[in-house]
Amino acid sequence: MNTTITLVRHGETSWNVLGKFQGCQDIILSTEGIKQAEYLSKRFVNKFDCIYTSPLKRAKQTAEIISQNSNITPMVEEGLTEIDFGEWEGLTVKEVVTNFPEKYIEWKNDELDGPMCGGEISLKIASNRAKEAILKIAEKHQGENVIIVAHGGIIKAGLVGVFDWKMNMYHKMILGNTSVSKIIFDDNLSPKIITLNDTSHLPDNYVIKSYV
Repeated sequence: MNTTITLVRHGETSWNVLGKFQGCQDIILSTEGIKQAEYLSKRFVNKFDCIYTSPLKRAKQTAEIISQNSNITPMVEEGLTEIDFGEWEGLTVKEVVTNFPEKYIEWKNDELDGPMCGGEISLKIASNRAKEAILKIAEKHQGENVIIVAHGGIIKAGLVGVFDWKMNMYHKMILGNTSVSKIIFDDNLSPKIITLNDTSHLPDNYVIKSYV
């Protein structure tokens, strides 16, 4: 019996629009982010058995909007917290490239660890954390449809971990705000990707301002 895990990136924040690394900074949804989450909620009406969320406000708000017309309460999973980007948090990619040129290149290209400046230290550490959280949820809810609301970085890191990819695969995926990525696990918790970065719930010609 397949277990469906739907990985959802939170709605837009003011820092998303500015292109800043948010990481563990607890930024709330913008007005536009709330609107995106409301579009998303219509997609999931009566289509999930439970919902988990990162403890950060932007993810919790998104999860609450998704579940508002159900009797299902979002459950917080600490392992879904966004990657701690250390010294890069609050900076744009351009600022990181300017101020940490060698470290940024190493982060983008290293296949084994994906080292960062402080914080979580490496993509590998974040990837292991996310993988553990996803597999724990999948094992607990076998045969069910589960929504996980989290962050672009930790979702990508989780996919890298679950599928045992090289760390630089992280940089070969983009996930827009409220994007849906779906994977299924069989009885042996062997995963397959069904969709990646699906934003079809948003209006036609909608312009997403932030990709991770």
